[in-house]
Amino acid sequence: QVQLVESGGGSVQAGGSLRLSCAASGRTFSEYNMGWFRQAPGKEREFVARISVSGSSTAYGDSVKGRFTISRDNAKNTLYLQATSLKPEDTAVYYCAVLRFYVASRPENVRYWGQGTQVTVSS
Repeated sequence: QVQLVESGGGSVQAGGSLRLSCAASGRTFSEYNMGWFRQAPGKEREFVARISVSGSSTAYGDSVKGRFTISRDNAKNTLYLQATSLKPEDTAVYYCAVLRFYVASRPENVRYWGQGTQVTVSS
């Protein structure tokens, strides 16, 4: 079992930036492929980004490619998501996730979820 706690969400104007963090505890963080998902009201949960165990490989959803950057610090057991050039359509609850395997991008392939952090982007 692993516990995931997100932080760093908030309200920002369009064009602004936020840095989300996810603190992991309970098991060896460095053994897990990790990801970020988001869910807007009335919409399905959407893949945002993923990162491999070592951090050497990353992948992004089309809607955030070139604007968001996922990273991790295994020494601090922490996952990050740097979100820049934010748009109103980025408004959602953002979830940190432990993936069952690296190429996972569907919610059903998530092993553990965090509780989520709200990001609101105003125009």
